[in-house]
Amino acid sequence: MPEKKLGFIGLGIMGRPMCRNLIDAGYPVTVWNRSQPGIDECAGYGAVAESSARAVAERSEVVITMVTDSSDVWEVVLGPGGVLDGAHPGMILIDMTTMSPKVTKEIARKLNEKGVMMLDAPVSGGDRGAREGILSIMVGGPAEVFQQCVPILEVLGRNIIHIGEANGAGQSTKLCNQVVGALNVLAVCEGFTLAAKSKLDMEKMLSAVKAGAAGSWQLDDLGPKILARNWEPGFMVKTAQKDLRLVMEAAGDLGICLPGVALVHQLHHAAEAEGLGEKGTQALIRALEKLANVEVRK
Repeated sequence: MPEKKLGFIGLGIMGRPMCRNLIDAGYPVTVWNRSQPGIDECAGYGAVAESSARAVAERSEVVITMVTDSSDVWEVVLGPGGVLDGAHPGMILIDMTTMSPKVTKEIARKLNEKGVMMLDAPVSGGDRGAREGILSIMVGGPAEVFQQCVPILEVLGRNIIHIGEANGAGQSTKLCNQVVGALNVLAVCEGFTLAAKSKLDMEKMLSAVKAGAAGSWQLDDLGPKILARNWEPGFMVKTAQKDLRLVMEAAGDLGICLPGVALVHQLHHAAEAEGLGEKGTQALIRALEKLANVEVRK
């Protein structure tokens, strides 16, 4: 039976199945969310519901946060009634949100002052990876703390890499992942637009391309959704925009130019203008369809 008492804060598309996997693995899990439906669902899996982030921390040896952005992590960890208010020396925070490396370092510093250690452990693999426990997890933070948490992370993911001792290393790696992923989505959408304008059989084109050097996770996962005109997330356009904003901020801090990221960021703005912010990133094709005056479908 797993020994550590866990807390889980952030019960959205990713957090709910991750929480369920931990409960199914035998961990006692206490939960809190800023909206009630996530709490109710996870309580149905066997989690103990609490009334605040502070109360979760008071009951837990390891607290996992899986919220939306840097400001959300700051609020639930350092804000009034947050994790730090209920934390005790020796407690560990594992933040699995995709957020700013700079803010991650500042949160870790404030936690360390109170004897609390932090791992930044953002994930890749989408809602399917969360459900199946096969996420790729990129971890920054002290190696000793990482080793303590490996059994927990192994419930949630298949590919778990300790990137480095410094907090923020996991987040920086996740931003690299988002650059590659976003540009691959754009590549899929551009390829499909060209195929549609060329009047190709779209399903045959997809079968041919995904078996060759252009094959990718994005092509396998999003290609069939595009052809079916299925825009449901998955990974939402507005969340991708948040991540791309973080990439652009990091690039600015480092003084580097990422022109592909800037382009896909602007095209996502076009998708948002069409009211597609809460749809999956495959909806990016809609912006290209308008430019090409074509509709991509089976």
